[in-house]
Amino acid sequence: MGSEIGAHADFSQIRYAQCWEDADILCEALAVERGGVCLSIASAGDNALALLASGAERVVALDMNPAQLACLALRVAAYRELSHAELLELVGSRPSSRRTALYRRCRPLLDTEVRAFWDAQPKAIEQGIGAAGRFEHYFAVFRERVLPLVHNPHRVATLLEGSDRAQREHFYTTQWDNWRWRALFRVFFSRFVMGRLGRDPSFFRYVQGSVAEHILARTRHALVELDPADNPYLHWILTGQHGAALPLALRENAFETIRARLDCIEWHAQSIEDYLAREPGQRFSAFNLSDIFEYMSQENYEQLLDQLVGVATPGARLAYWNMRVPRRRPPSMADRLDALDELSQRLHRMDKAFFYSDFIVEQVR
Repeated sequence: MGSEIGAHADFSQIRYAQCWEDADILCEALAVERGGVCLSIASAGDNALALLASGAERVVALDMNPAQLACLALRVAAYRELSHAELLELVGSRPSSRRTALYRRCRPLLDTEVRAFWDAQPKAIEQGIGAAGRFEHYFAVFRERVLPLVHNPHRVATLLEGSDRAQREHFYTTQWDNWRWRALFRVFFSRFVMGRLGRDPSFFRYVQGSVAEHILARTRHALVELDPADNPYLHWILTGQHGAALPLALRENAFETIRARLDCIEWHAQSIEDYLAREPGQRFSAFNLSDIFEYMSQENYEQLLDQLVGVATPGARLAYWNMRVPRRRPPSMADRLDALDELSQRLHRMDKAFFYSDFIVEQVR
């Protein structure tokens, strides 16, 4: 079975220069034990590397887009060559005037193809490799052109300082959630604008309901129910840097563990379907599936889910996100796959990457 999205989406550019899915809830959901083997969507590589930090013995990262794998390959080289502080500069989490020099130090560790890819993108390196994707450019337009029409830098800084819940709700109600915020938000995060500037339009093929209204409600959750001070995704959207809040793979306490275990990660430019056909004997104890089921029909979702359960060890867990396409274990698989609804709901409430409508965790019997 070939990949459905591969027939529709454009994979000629970096779509995501960062992983926009919360690795904290991912790693808790998968509960990877030492010795576990993980199958992971690569994206930009952050969450595949976070799985190493959480104890995975081996991580197989897959992506159909070679540009995404170039992001992962450069990160691996950076973990090998740079200090933690220098890694944050190269990614763009911290200000820097020496990113080109940092890249040159990593460059000899890249294969010919990846080196050529990044050599051709000096501006992306200067800006920080975490800003190089189409989705990050979309957020940059929001930050630089839309947000200033609604909130000044002082108000943004006040939001990101954080506070207790009662203060956050008061600030959101009285200072942040004005008519201009709601109006511009609904336009900018509409399916049409997001498809033109952010995600591939084909990613919305099975979407139900209003994308903007959903994201607006989830944004309120992120600003009120969660503390903005601790949210690296929110910090990047509003400031273009991570500030003091870092995703799991970029935290100092994870850096040395990831660096020591880089030989335990491999990556391939393939769909999951093609990889499983090529490696029929593989068995996995954890699956980071990102939001790939958003992009396929219910029939193809169920077919791939059946394949994944077929290569899973007993007790293996699958984790994936839904934005506006409801995907969860079908009744026909209830005898093989348990829906961990209570865990899923608890982690979804904690999800700092707040765009998603659902986070699904399921366990193989």
